[in-house]
Amino acid sequence: MQQILSLVRRCVEDYNMIEEGDVVAIGVSGGKDSVLTLAALAKLREFYPRRFSVAALTIDSGTPGMDFSPIARLCGELDVPYHLIPVPIYEIVFEHRKEKNPCSLCARLRRGALSTEMNRLGLTKIALGHHYDDAVETMVMSLFLEGRIGCFQPVTFLDRSGVTQIRPLLYVQEREVKGAVRRLGLPVVKNPCPANGSTKREEIKELLLQLEKQFPQLKKKIFGAIQRYPLYGWSLEEQQRQAESFPHFERQTGSSS
Repeated sequence: MQQILSLVRRCVEDYNMIEEGDVVAIGVSGGKDSVLTLAALAKLREFYPRRFSVAALTIDSGTPGMDFSPIARLCGELDVPYHLIPVPIYEIVFEHRKEKNPCSLCARLRRGALSTEMNRLGLTKIALGHHYDDAVETMVMSLFLEGRIGCFQPVTFLDRSGVTQIRPLLYVQEREVKGAVRRLGLPVVKNPCPANGSTKREEIKELLLQLEKQFPQLKKKIFGAIQRYPLYGWSLEEQQRQAESFPHFERQTGSSS
């Protein structure tokens, strides 16, 4: 866990993700990435120089076979308030709409439900479980599927909802996530979604695995290019300048669409 905490803390500090007194909601889907984000931030709050607290939020989409009781128990062990939010996403996407490409609609419904619950609870900052590999895959997907160079930002302010998204796992590679979850014995809720494992992201993930056999450290070079290019919100130099000039300035803005 020490290595994970070191990477998470560096990412949080590089992009000024957490301010004194923040209450950081953690979007916990039950997958390995969000569960590790929960465990890491729960530990980080114990010694981080800027005092903050955390709360966990889970969207229960109504997918048959999903049981979030292990996540509730973990939150109890970590002394983290847990909020389970039932939303009939599975029914809407697969039974009523019968979407052939369900992931986009599902993601929009989840984001909307999270924002609504955060507004109800008075929370304005949420930590998402996107890691190093997710950033690389998103960059490649954007280029291959949309013909543009783009990626989500480390910190994003959604002006319509007033919510700030942070991604503290961005310096942690997926293999490190898997290893940490296994060593720590963290509970992972299996996702029985019919679309699971058959998405464009999975195709890009497999492509990158194949390309790295021919081009070693390809993902490291792509991630470095994202920061050096830099894509909007990724420049470490800009983060440092803003930290020196405006120490309490909310540095990333974006659209909630």
